[in-house]
Amino acid sequence: MKKAIIHISIAVSVLFFYASCTVNNVTIDDSIGKYFNEKGLTGTFGMFDNSRGEFTVYELDRFKTNFPAGQSMMLFSKLVAVHTGKLASDTIQIGFDSLNQLIGKDTLQYWIDSVKYGNKKWKKDSLTISPDEQLGLIKRLYFKQLPFRGSAQEGIKKTLIVENNAQYQLAYQKNELIYNNKKMAWVMGWIEENRHVYPFVINYDAPLNAETSSTSDQLCKEILTHIGFFKGIM
Repeated sequence: MKKAIIHISIAVSVLFFYASCTVNNVTIDDSIGKYFNEKGLTGTFGMFDNSRGEFTVYELDRFKTNFPAGQSMMLFSKLVAVHTGKLASDTIQIGFDSLNQLIGKDTLQYWIDSVKYGNKKWKKDSLTISPDEQLGLIKRLYFKQLPFRGSAQEGIKKTLIVENNAQYQLAYQKNELIYNNKKMAWVMGWIEENRHVYPFVINYDAPLNAETSSTSDQLCKEILTHIGFFKGIM
C-alpha cells in the first residue's frame, strides 16, 4: 500500500472553493484503491478535513477530471427550486427532468452561472463537473456559503442525512447515469464526528448490469471506516 503526503500546486479552476490558495496539502492514499478493486470498479475518492485544511485523495487525476453531472445535479436543482419558490418544500418528491422544467431553462442557467457550477453548459447531457468541484459544492452547502437562502440550504442538508446519532452524522446523495456504455455513480456528502466535518465525494465506473445503490453504500462505509471514522477518534 502506498500513501504519500505531497504539496501540489492546483489551478484556480480546481478546488474552486479555495480559489485564493495556490498550494494545498494533499494526502494521496493508494490504500483506498482496494475497496474499488475488489468490486471490479474504477473510481476516485476525495475528502476534505475542514479543521486542518487537508485533503485525502485516491486517484488524483480522475478527481480533477470532468464527467457528466447526470442526476447528481438534482442537489443543485433542488437548491434553486426551493430558493426561487418554484418548489414549496425540499421534501417534495419530483423527477429530475420535471424539476428542471419547473425551474425553467433561463432561471437554471442564471444560477449555474452564478455558482459557476461545472462547465456551465446546461443542456441535455452536456453539463460536466469534476469530483473536485462537487466536493467544493458540498462543502459550501454544509456551511451555507452558497448564494441561496440559508433556510433553503439547511432544508436540503437535512434531506441528505443517512445516519445521525451521538457519535456521528453521515449524509450523502447517490446517483447513477449511463456513460460510455457503462454506469457511472456519484456519491456526495459529508461525515461529521466530534464536531469536525469532512465533506467527501466518490465517483466510479461500473458495468451496465451493476447495482450501484448498494455498492455506493458499501464504498462509503468501507472507505470511511478505513480512514478511521465510526470509532469516535476523528
